[in-house]
Amino acid sequence: MNFNLSQYGIDVSEIHRNSAVPLLYEIAFKYEKGTAMSETGALMVYSGEKTGRSPKDKRIVRNPSSENNIDWGAINIDLDEHVFDINRERAIDYLNILPRLFVVDAFAGWDEKYQIKVRIICTRAYHALFMQNMLIMPTEEQLLNFGEPDYVIFNGGGFPANRHTSKMTSKTSIDVNLEKKEIVILGTEYAGEMKKGIFSVMNYLMPLKNVLPMHCSCNVGEDGNVSILFGLSGTGKTTLSADPKRKLIGDDEHCWTDDGVFNIEGGCYAKAIDLSAENEPDIYNAIRYGTVLENVVYDPKTRMVDYSDTSITQNTRASYPIHYIENVQIPCVAGHANHVIFLTCDAFGILPPVSELTPEQAGYHFISGYTAKVAGTEMGITEPQATFSANFGAAFMMWHPNKYAELLAEKLKKHNAKAWLVNTGWTGGTYGIGSRIKLKYTRAIIDAIHNGDFDTVEKVVDPEFGFKIPTSCPGVPSELLIPKNTWSDKTAYDQMKEKLVGLFQENFKQFEAKANPKITHAGPKVGEVISN
Repeated sequence: MNFNLSQYGIDVSEIHRNSAVPLLYEIAFKYEKGTAMSETGALMVYSGEKTGRSPKDKRIVRNPSSENNIDWGAINIDLDEHVFDINRERAIDYLNILPRLFVVDAFAGWDEKYQIKVRIICTRAYHALFMQNMLIMPTEEQLLNFGEPDYVIFNGGGFPANRHTSKMTSKTSIDVNLEKKEIVILGTEYAGEMKKGIFSVMNYLMPLKNVLPMHCSCNVGEDGNVSILFGLSGTGKTTLSADPKRKLIGDDEHCWTDDGVFNIEGGCYAKAIDLSAENEPDIYNAIRYGTVLENVVYDPKTRMVDYSDTSITQNTRASYPIHYIENVQIPCVAGHANHVIFLTCDAFGILPPVSELTPEQAGYHFISGYTAKVAGTEMGITEPQATFSANFGAAFMMWHPNKYAELLAEKLKKHNAKAWLVNTGWTGGTYGIGSRIKLKYTRAIIDAIHNGDFDTVEKVVDPEFGFKIPTSCPGVPSELLIPKNTWSDKTAYDQMKEKLVGLFQENFKQFEAKANPKITHAGPKVGEVISN
């Protein structure tokens, strides 16, 4: 309670710093509307109007010392320092009128060589508990000697931005100032903005040290064999990284250094939609006292959560410390990656269940960040929708996508890691005609990658994409491995493949001017064998 924030112009007497979980529960129940305890002891909270991130409202201060490093555009939108100062003062003024504030002082990054000290200043017990789960909490001795933080987040999300201020497009604004090492949040109480704000900062800082930051999950086998799994929503990243035969390093944010791989976070932020003990036992069992459950619907009498109810949002989430997962490696560090796996859910039914990539092809698919979602509910839409997100996390990447792709290619070559494209989507036709590849087959493919089963099997080169396709895999019918073999209408397959190649090529045009020519050349070409 005697902690003060006067150095920021904040003069609030009741400040709770790195608070005990029971205290945060008590304050949340007493003062925060919509807060309750689930039957398993989790803190159920309501984030307010915003139940997801607001990427169009994220801004980065343009400064001569960093502006040439940033890939300005629709994702990295610039802001002048004067407007940042206006928003900062608006947040400080709001924080000053509140009866109590919360401070979380903690670390981002398990490798102490690259670790940064982070201070969160926020207004809700829910936000404090969330960030105490998501960051790496200091010991009592570390907290005593914490000193000044490297980065500070001023979360004034309960107060709106002024829409008449220059560059403000709504009452929501998330502003990053790399030179002042500050982040200001206005107009949103969605906790994920704090987590991803720190990730965005790490995505800027790490390449300056020749470190690759990654939006991926990671696990390690008993023999020290490390796998990194990239994938957009719905591709199976969380499901496949939670492997009973391997220890989890982390589920979302990692860095690859000259020493190996480390997790940025101290916790997990899992999607809770349709969560069940049968399909996701690790996550389901982690939802207990100390876990934050966001925007879920529950029975007011029993406090049982209905994970299938999306009436508040489809983006229901669970935040918990990583040690709530039983099969986890702590500290969350491991050696160099042996395998880099790109997961895609190809609803067009064209990509093979597994293919091996060259480092340059890996760079191309990394920049592309492809998956395809099934048709929506809108009338008349019957075909899959292609989705591309550079580096499998475009919203958080500050440098040009090629910067991260070159770092990946360099590390793949240096450490002799293998890159794989694994399709968890459709086979035998597009969505509506074919069928989803069975999870047991995908798990068998991942096992085969880890066991080295593809090292000696015959592979065929795909004529358009150029990657190598294994022709056999233990536990998987061989006819599934070559997509064209699964289609009854071979002409329809050829037409759909040509369409998909065209979608890849059209998407990549935006990157060609700055992309490494070797990476650009590694992309698919219609009717042309690409040499390896």
